[in-house]
Amino acid sequence: MRSEYDFSKAKRAKDVPHLVKLQAEMKGKTRITIMLDNDVIDAFRSRAEQEGRGYQTAINEALRAAINADAAPVTVGALRRELKRALKDVAM
Repeated sequence: MRSEYDFSKAKRAKDVPHLVKLQAEMKGKTRITIMLDNDVIDAFRSRAEQEGRGYQTAINEALRAAINADAAPVTVGALRRELKRALKDVAM
């Protein structure tokens, strides 16, 4: 690693089209760390690959479906039921 870098020719993110698009997509989202079982991740990855999208998007949609399934607050039980339902769909 260099002790100094020259950023005199660097572009701002707002001047690079793909970075502008990426930043726009990230609005309203928060980066977190979460521990999930390997089989859960594998199932979401395989489903997402079949559908041609990201597995994190699939997990987000499963969580959103659990929230919208009923107006009750999300409980551990409700989350488990939704994840099991989603994994069952992948297995079929």
